[in-house]
Amino acid sequence: MEARTVVFASAPAITAGVPQHKILDLKVMPTTAPQAPARKTNLPKKKLAGGDGGYVLEDVPHLTDFLPQLQSYPNPLQDHPAYSVVKQYFVNADDTVSKNIVVHENSARGTHFRRAGPRQRVYFQPDEVSAAIVTCGGLCPGLNTVIRELVCGLHDMYGVTNVVGIEGGYKGFYARNTVELTPRSVNGIHKRGGTVLGTSRGGQDTAKIVDSIQDRGINQVYIVGGDGTQKGAAVIHEEVRRRGLKCAVIGVPKTIDNDIAVIDKSFGFDTAVEEAQRAINAAHVEAESTENGIGVVKLMGRNSGFIAMHATLASRDVDCCLIPESPFFLEGKDGLLAFAERRLRDNGHMVIVLAEGAGQDLIAKGMPLADTHDASGNKHLLDVGLWLSHKIKEHFRKKPNFPISLKYIDPTYMIRAVPSNASDNVYCTLLAHSALHGAMAGYTGFVVAPVNGRHAYIPFYRITEKQNKVVITDRMWARVLCSTNQPCFLSPEDVENARQLDEEEPQIPLIEGQNSLVKASPMSMCNGHGHLCNGTTY
Repeated sequence: MEARTVVFASAPAITAGVPQHKILDLKVMPTTAPQAPARKTNLPKKKLAGGDGGYVLEDVPHLTDFLPQLQSYPNPLQDHPAYSVVKQYFVNADDTVSKNIVVHENSARGTHFRRAGPRQRVYFQPDEVSAAIVTCGGLCPGLNTVIRELVCGLHDMYGVTNVVGIEGGYKGFYARNTVELTPRSVNGIHKRGGTVLGTSRGGQDTAKIVDSIQDRGINQVYIVGGDGTQKGAAVIHEEVRRRGLKCAVIGVPKTIDNDIAVIDKSFGFDTAVEEAQRAINAAHVEAESTENGIGVVKLMGRNSGFIAMHATLASRDVDCCLIPESPFFLEGKDGLLAFAERRLRDNGHMVIVLAEGAGQDLIAKGMPLADTHDASGNKHLLDVGLWLSHKIKEHFRKKPNFPISLKYIDPTYMIRAVPSNASDNVYCTLLAHSALHGAMAGYTGFVVAPVNGRHAYIPFYRITEKQNKVVITDRMWARVLCSTNQPCFLSPEDVENARQLDEEEPQIPLIEGQNSLVKASPMSMCNGHGHLCNGTTY
């Protein structure tokens, strides 16, 4: 494989003479004589720009990257009465959002994402827009709010009147009819749980979906779903790009577990934590009302324990919090059962909160498991709440002079089916508006979400490469342990493994196996004026 040098300009040249959507793809130039063609890889296409101090902009695709002759138009918001008094409403062309907000004195500037918001020029006229909205995956508070604000935002801010909903998830593109969405038809849906469009898992046929998009003349697709859904959205975007269609594909990330990487949080999470309080409060009332009462509450959290962790901190009534990221054990003087016995002797009652993915390895040791998965590829989990309740009862059954009363509460589907609260309603509104501003400005192939408090456009690959997890070597988890006064349960090896996982950060870019940017020598610049070189996206 030939050696390659990654070329990029210094920071001041990043926007010099370059349109705002053209902040450039990295130029990869051979440094030796051409050899045999390089083997094709399945790495996602990455649009990158670099600068002094280790600055890297992980940019998102733009329609003009593959349709360079597209015409742009003045943004109709400049004449909108609601925004006429807003100072500097349009986002500056070179505004970016830093991925890491806490730095040291000599830290590199690091990775940035393009800031979300309206641009001065748009690439769609209102009467040509045909937008489609689809919801996929599991339910989550706020889905209807996102739908409502996409429809109303397109209509009220940009004058778009042709918006349809795809019923039943991805396969609804070719297996179901569409439903017309207007501000009137979506009025009030934010007060309802679930999704008015329906949802499903799996069933994606990319070619059929894009055929439907092309046949219906759809040129903006808003896809609301979790990491699996966004992986599908990335494939749809690539097929749209391959066919050369003028169609923006935008993802709005959704997961009640809050396990999407990079972003601050996912919508519906605040509502889920708030609703979890009701279950924890019920468990606490039951536990303290009987002799040696134990309340066990199972919350959502397949691979990440964010709901359990935040609900525990918010409640202050929890005696033990168990999450997938932190292993625990039952037997022995430092095990969970011995701790439960001590806590009952001290307080007379206790509450245990656990995420659904916690302790699955312990369950696997005691019974044969069928390695089955759902349509989204998620492994089916056994009910850890029932299993733990059985183990606790079995332990105290051996102590006839120590009777207990255990109540098990599983509010899983009650939590995710409720309407979003005030905080999530505001959040969903901002997400929807940021998404449609990006689509109208011609950006595509991205998800929109806040990074360090500022909404940004994030490439699909960035939020699908790994899941966000609770860092058990972080101060937030330490606060939980201090709040509950529970054992850590961790061996030194567990702590070291957790620390190593925390330090593993995906390096961008990944070009021909190299894990870092290589600054080019002056002789390798494509011109002598310090301007960026239009190059190949890798």
